Amino acid sequence: MTTTTRVAGAERRRRPATAEARHAAGRVAAALGRSAAIFVPVFLVATFVTFALRSMSGLSPARIQLGEEATPEAIRRVEAEWGLDEPFLTQYGHWFSDVLHGQLGTSWVNGADISTLIGLGLGVSISVATFALVIGVVAGFVLGTVAALRRTTVVDRAITGFVTLISVMPAFVVGIVLVAVLAVGFGLFPSAGYVPADQGVGPWLAHITLPALALSFDVVADVARQLRSSLVAAYGENYVTGAVVRGLSPRRIFFGHVLRNGLGPALATVGQKFPALVGASVVTEWIFGLQGFGRFANDSAQAGDVPAVQGVLVVSIVLVVSFNLIINLVLARVMPASQRGV
Repeated sequence: MTTTTRVAGAERRRRPATAEARHAAGRVAAALGRSAAIFVPVFLVATFVTFALRSMSGLSPARIQLGEEATPEAIRRVEAEWGLDEPFLTQYGHWFSDVLHGQLGTSWVNGADISTLIGLGLGVSISVATFALVIGVVAGFVLGTVAALRRTTVVDRAITGFVTLISVMPAFVVGIVLVAVLAVGFGLFPSAGYVPADQGVGPWLAHITLPALALSFDVVADVARQLRSSLVAAYGENYVTGAVVRGLSPRRIFFGHVLRNGLGPALATVGQKFPALVGASVVTEWIFGLQGFGRFANDSAQAGDVPAVQGVLVVSIVLVVSFNLIINLVLARVMPASQRGV
């Protein structure tokens, strides 16, 4: 074989790989474009509604700082200091400009920077939520896959019953049981408190394990159920029948066809769960003595600290949209069939 022939053969082999890489990049770019097209209007509308809540609430920093007996003159003076005497759209423009620069305003209650306060609580909640998501995805993936591979058997029914049971167990009940058994009873984990990761990975993991376990039950149940259903449905598709006819091994059929095309509902579930875990963990944070994002949101709402509540809502919006963007990019990369409408 001549050198020219070998070069031509190598070139022909490279062309399909290059075309596939361009096709995959195109799918990812298209998914990114669609997500960005959704994110911008959603963010604009959501932030406008969020800011409008202050005017609708009738709350004022003067009432918090001066009390209910404040004179009208004192109220006007304090509101002027906060820029609340300006037209609504002017206030919104200033606030939105600050938001784009990462500045969420100042607390009405203590005058602290809201971005700093949210950052402190968000670090705690993201640590717990991420660990809970990892536990939920791994356990749910294993249970859902085993149930699909052993569908209609005793194993399938046992897993279905188990995930149904844990799906109806509230996180605060699970948290109390975990504290009583694993923390107080066996002394395996601390019952409360938080240690940042920069002070030691071991203590950090020890303090977030129990709250993460308490939050992970719902994720385990939803991922397992969605994955089992989608995998069972994928096994009934024509492309799987064709793969069986061609003599492909069960392992290759599962990983190359069934799993890749059945991940969609489970990944969509994960995309919805992470922001919910961060924002809705206030009860769990109370049980385990964590000063997290959910507890900060609850305390701010009870105190009538409108700028803090607005900051919480903005961060929640960004979390939801950003994580769903990540999920869409993952789907575009690992599920080409979904982009073709299969």
